[in-house]
Amino acid sequence: MDALIAIGGEDTLGAGHKLFKDGIPVIGVPKTIDNDLSATDYTFGYDTALSIATECIDRLHTTADSHNRVIVAEIMGRHAGWIALESGLAGGADVILIPEVPMSSEEICDFLQKRHQRGKNFSIVAVAEGFSIKGEDLVTTKSELDAFGHVQLGGVGERLAKIIEKNTGFETRCTVLGHIQRGGSPTAFDRVLGTRFGVKAFELAKLGKFGHMAALRGREIVAVPLADAVGALKTVPMELYDMARQFFG
Repeated sequence: MDALIAIGGEDTLGAGHKLFKDGIPVIGVPKTIDNDLSATDYTFGYDTALSIATECIDRLHTTADSHNRVIVAEIMGRHAGWIALESGLAGGADVILIPEVPMSSEEICDFLQKRHQRGKNFSIVAVAEGFSIKGEDLVTTKSELDAFGHVQLGGVGERLAKIIEKNTGFETRCTVLGHIQRGGSPTAFDRVLGTRFGVKAFELAKLGKFGHMAALRGREIVAVPLADAVGALKTVPMELYDMARQFFG
């Protein structure tokens, strides 16, 4: 084998890194909607998923406002809340809930009640599927693990909707965006980024620079060690979340 180019997220590139350590000539390309790979500013796929989630939140405003409802939008994000946070900011969600910051149901309901007390008759809650309600277990759809040892997440949006309606009296509905975020036409940014990553991966293969991944640093495409990319997840920085939280309620 001359070269194996592994294209994917933490699990795929984690497996690629193990193969490289076993002597296989591996090069990595970061492709995941979660944007949670270290050593690169962006992964391709993320901008498209973010744009789709933002548009969905935009569309949910119409029904939420006209029906005086709280609408919970469940968005993908297992360990990192990048899509939920940035689509919530871009789409004007009133509460954003991410895996990095567990929150109690009382805190969430308090945000919503304060908003309604100021005369707002609807609210949008953007929640990542990996968000944990304080005092409760992570919400999953199945107990079985996948090939990488992960539980199948899903259901936190519906769980939250029931809690909010019970504790506030506000009519609440849940919308699960699901795999809509993973398909369709890519944004121009993702198309160009994917092409640039592919060119860099080919160059690395020609140079025999295995055990590395193509990465975006600023405006430049550079080579970084696979070990740096998969060593730790790139999660949402608290200063960014704290900025978003100033607008809650």
